[in-house]
Amino acid sequence: AKTSDSETMIKNLTEESDEMKRKIFFAHTDARTAHFKAMIKNLTEEREELKRKLNIFDFLNSTDNYIQQRWVYFKHSFYYISSTTKSWPNSRNDCLQRGADLVIINSKEEQVRFKHWIGLTDRETKGEWKWVDGTPLTKSYWGSGEPNDYEGKTEDCVEIKFHDEENSWNDIPCGDQNFWICEKTVAL
Repeated sequence: AKTSDSETMIKNLTEESDEMKRKIFFAHTDARTAHFKAMIKNLTEEREELKRKLNIFDFLNSTDNYIQQRWVYFKHSFYYISSTTKSWPNSRNDCLQRGADLVIINSKEEQVRFKHWIGLTDRETKGEWKWVDGTPLTKSYWGSGEPNDYEGKTEDCVEIKFHDEENSWNDIPCGDQNFWICEKTVAL
């Protein structure tokens, strides 16, 4: 009977020892996992910070280039104001070649007080005004009686015309000659 008690004690001690080894192993594994998770979190945060700094660096470099090319910066966008006149399609092509598009008016602050094309048309949708990025017109600044296809003309493109009024949009034929403004949004 003493031998079986000894064997039982050895068996119990062995099981306890194995259990302790498992606990130690899992404790170390959990600690290592937590350590690796913390390292991954820190590296991810560092990467995001570096990306943010790189975006700022690129922005500052591009700012110099844009200013040299007659671009103006305002509220996360660069604006190029033409010094010549073109039709609406040719004005848009000019903007696209500059990596931009005709200006989309999101606020009355973007309403500049001189005559020029903006990126609003119903050329494709006939009567449904859309911005060049495909979004529908929700807030407008039409002049009194506009849009109107004046004297039966097909007026599918929009200019800012009435300089002294907040509601200054006018629809005119897309082939008319006008100044234009390109807009390029900058994401930081």
